[in-house]
Amino acid sequence: MGKNTNPAAWSDKQVFTTGEAAEICNVSQQTIIRCFDSGRLQGFRVPGSRFRRIPRAELIRFMKANEIPIEQLDGGLKRILVVDDDPNIVDMLVDVLGRDERFEIETASNGYDAGLLTEQFKPHLILLDYMLPDLNGNLVCQRIKSNPVHEATKIIIISGVVRSEEINALSKAGADEFIKKPFEMDELMARINELIEA
Repeated sequence: MGKNTNPAAWSDKQVFTTGEAAEICNVSQQTIIRCFDSGRLQGFRVPGSRFRRIPRAELIRFMKANEIPIEQLDGGLKRILVVDDDPNIVDMLVDVLGRDERFEIETASNGYDAGLLTEQFKPHLILLDYMLPDLNGNLVCQRIKSNPVHEATKIIIISGVVRSEEINALSKAGADEFIKKPFEMDELMARINELIEA
């Protein structure tokens, strides 16, 4: 078996060998083994063998602690969370965004699920409806942006609301962009691309 050079393969993997961890971190396997044996990198040994294994969460912790970019683990995909209680809009967005191979999509229909999915899915960008059944977009925005882990998460608010004071309040809450319903898909895609590349 040759080296696994397809980065998309890393995105689903939950446990890594020292060789794989070395490739992802762009260091020698010996360096990973030294870090493992000294306790700087946690993991476990395969019973009855010398083989070391490193769980995904621990590898991410180690990479962040050593300022190693974790894009390799994402397989280069950009994660987008679509939050809207209108199934027609969700279906349309999932359909259009799902055709773009750069994106991995998750959906939520209320603010509570949006919060849970933000923790689990760790989206790069959130398309957030302003009027959700349980929370308004302001609150969801504030909660997400107040967590340092999600500081870099981009949020586009999509809404029929057009009063300037509400748009200002959304900006203060941490929204990066505001798009009025009904929207042109081309315009939305242009904004998504700008924010994701930023």
